[in-house]
Amino acid sequence: MAEDVIVQNPMSVIPREQHAISRKDISENALKVLYRLNKAGYEAYLVGGGVRDLLLGQKPKDFDVTTSATPEQVRKLFRNCRLVGRRFRLAHVMFGPEIIEVATFRGHHEGNPPDRTTSQQGQNGMLLRDNIFGSIEEDAQRRDFTINSLYYSVADFTVRDFVGGVPDLKAGLIRLIGTPETRYREDPVRMLRAVRFAAKLNMRISAETAEPIPRLATLINDVPPARLFEEALKLLQAGYGFETYKLLREYGLFQPLFPSITRNFTEQGDSAMERIIDQVLKNTDSRIHNDMRVNPAFLFAAMFWYPLLEMAQKIAQESGLVYHDAFALATNDVLDEACRSLAIPKRITTLVRDIWQLQLRMSRRQGKRAWKLMEHPKFRAAYDLMALRAEAENDRELQLLVQWWGEFQVSAPPMQKDMLTDLDEEPTPRRRHRRPRKRAPRREGAA
Repeated sequence: MAEDVIVQNPMSVIPREQHAISRKDISENALKVLYRLNKAGYEAYLVGGGVRDLLLGQKPKDFDVTTSATPEQVRKLFRNCRLVGRRFRLAHVMFGPEIIEVATFRGHHEGNPPDRTTSQQGQNGMLLRDNIFGSIEEDAQRRDFTINSLYYSVADFTVRDFVGGVPDLKAGLIRLIGTPETRYREDPVRMLRAVRFAAKLNMRISAETAEPIPRLATLINDVPPARLFEEALKLLQAGYGFETYKLLREYGLFQPLFPSITRNFTEQGDSAMERIIDQVLKNTDSRIHNDMRVNPAFLFAAMFWYPLLEMAQKIAQESGLVYHDAFALATNDVLDEACRSLAIPKRITTLVRDIWQLQLRMSRRQGKRAWKLMEHPKFRAAYDLMALRAEAENDRELQLLVQWWGEFQVSAPPMQKDMLTDLDEEPTPRRRHRRPRKRAPRREGAA
């Protein structure tokens, strides 16, 4: 389509009367940083997602600043500043819980002498270090997407657009700046960001930006697992997880993030595992939009439940272990593989283990077990997972168990005792006993 063609746009300046950004919608702390940098003689602009969201009439999650000052110069201006990052050297100006991230204008690599302290590139094209500084024009070209390369000035209240970001924003288009394959090789996470922005902003990825993604999806394996864990949370726990998940699968990006889950996908897309992933992501999105808390441990417990079952059954069959022991070994194997792709912190995997172990205990309710189970810190999460399983599997026995626990939780203690008494009085299935074989009659005189 014509709008997908890369066009080199001259820099345009949008005056105050032609855009909707107002200082009252910008963090006071971000304004303090901008004013102080300007007063010290440096160029300084609000940049990135904050400007994009303000132009769209949305509330930004955070505010980033870019400036002509180097990180060391920024630190001299702000006592509440610390320098972070080795790959990208940044200044964090801290105002209590709010952090204003300040980056120096990035420059181009061409024509710069090789210096491992400022710039380093891997054999696969990935940027390992990028601390070459330049002008605002160069900085605009170095950013990832056109809609994120917009600069707001508090000096004259204008928005500066060097790469055609405003037209793309109006057209609802996610477009990479520069040659897509080169930019993806520099930083494969840009493929994940393209998908995330498309889902979050309800936009579409331009043709030339989308084309290399399926071919280069395996480059995600070169990204440090700790960074991929953070990206996974942004993808699936930002309120647009279900739409993001569909795009990840469409572009082949889900497999390098969750290889054990991908092995269990069916051609029809209607397995219990796929149904539970759909539902847990929809539920997560709903909770976020209703300002309710979400826990990545529950999300991962649901997503990896069926790979865990498959592994447990395989270990039990091959080793002859009882199912409980096979389940424990499978838990280790599934979480170990997941952590090789995503460096899931131990504080989260510990909760995932608890939720999984409770699934085996929920059917044993007699005596005082039911009350003890309800005292477990992760009981509610385990119950919610069991409810998701019952819905995904359409299992009548599991649905009855979910119904029983649902009633037990809200019942008064006397009613709870009656429910447990009813369990104890339920007739147990009669065991079939073999009839003893009739012995041959004893012969007279036999010893």
